[in-house]
Amino acid sequence: MLKRISQIAFAIIVVLTVVSCKNTKQKLQEYVVTYNKNIAPSFRAENVKLTTARGYINDDKIELRFETDLEQNEVNKSASVISFPKLIKLMIDKDEIPRQLIEEGVQFDVYFLADDNTVLDKETLTGESLKDFLK
Repeated sequence: MLKRISQIAFAIIVVLTVVSCKNTKQKLQEYVVTYNKNIAPSFRAENVKLTTARGYINDDKIELRFETDLEQNEVNKSASVISFPKLIKLMIDKDEIPRQLIEEGVQFDVYFLADDNTVLDKETLTGESLKDFLK
């Protein structure tokens, strides 16, 4: 009788473990919702006026956009190439961009946009490029 109860308990634990495990696509979708609901409204960075996330489940890709109040010109573009990677590293360190998703194969395309929505800088985070950001 005790052996039978142990087997049933073990089976229940296994089922709960399997059910509670999320696959990468579910984590991607959950991250986008959480980012837009919790991180974006309170996000503060110099010159950033708005940030949003968009998920592409079939491509295992997340797009993060940072809209700024900067004009599109060479001075701002050059400054962005230096400051934007620092912002990304800070977000990775604070787990606002989760390493786990990147390590699971999710690609992050991160855009730093001028006030006219043209690209000042773009960074792509993958498992390989993550090492460069963490230096």
